[in-house]
Amino acid sequence: MYNIDIMTLFPDTVGDMLCESVLGRGQERGYIRVNTWQIRDYTTNKQNQVDDYPYGGGRGCVMQAQPLCDCRRHILETVSPGERVRTIYMSPCGKVFTQEDAKRLRQDYDRLILVCGHYEGVDERFIEACVDEELSIGDFVLTGGEIPAMAVADAVCRLVPGVLPDEECYTEESHWDGLLEYPQYSRPEVWEGRAVPEILLSGHHANIAKWRRKQSIIRTRLRRPDMYEKLEFTTKQDKKLLAEIEEELNEKQN
Repeated sequence: MYNIDIMTLFPDTVGDMLCESVLGRGQERGYIRVNTWQIRDYTTNKQNQVDDYPYGGGRGCVMQAQPLCDCRRHILETVSPGERVRTIYMSPCGKVFTQEDAKRLRQDYDRLILVCGHYEGVDERFIEACVDEELSIGDFVLTGGEIPAMAVADAVCRLVPGVLPDEECYTEESHWDGLLEYPQYSRPEVWEGRAVPEILLSGHHANIAKWRRKQSIIRTRLRRPDMYEKLEFTTKQDKKLLAEIEEELNEKQN
């Protein structure tokens, strides 16, 4: 079983979201488990205060190290022998989370502790003492780490065997191999004058696979040139597709 522990000020909201749909079924079937922990339960004051004013001045408050550290310490007491654990602080200062990170965290660890900051952030001493890495979901700032933590938990948990019905459910998706996913279509065959590409109705699986690969390359080239520049196409099939794509794009430009 793969475990996710989320340290947060809003455990009910986070827990409810991650108990629905695919992840909810994954938990019911015993493939994954998502635990939420109320940081306020580990304060040492009557007010359950978790934050205070920052040294050096400035607006807002900073989450204190003590309740965060004690919450994490309690989680570690529940860890099984040999369980590989990684503590991650969700922070706008962290490395931007990618599909490769989701693969790495799924493969290299059995349990993730995701720390959700709030207010103006957390005491740096907690990060220095307890955090293994910092992750962000983009170059922007949110009011708390709950949304990023749920995003990371979702991305990692869906890679756990059994959570999705088949490995192809994620190996053919965007970002798995550096490409964006090909266009998808469903019934009806014609909708408001727009028809499904004929190739997808042919029943010829090899041609369909070739079309999908080609569309993934085109989509990545046009929408994410930054990703496209990093790709290496070495097979004869891909080189042939690239030649076709170049020809088609040149015809459109002319």
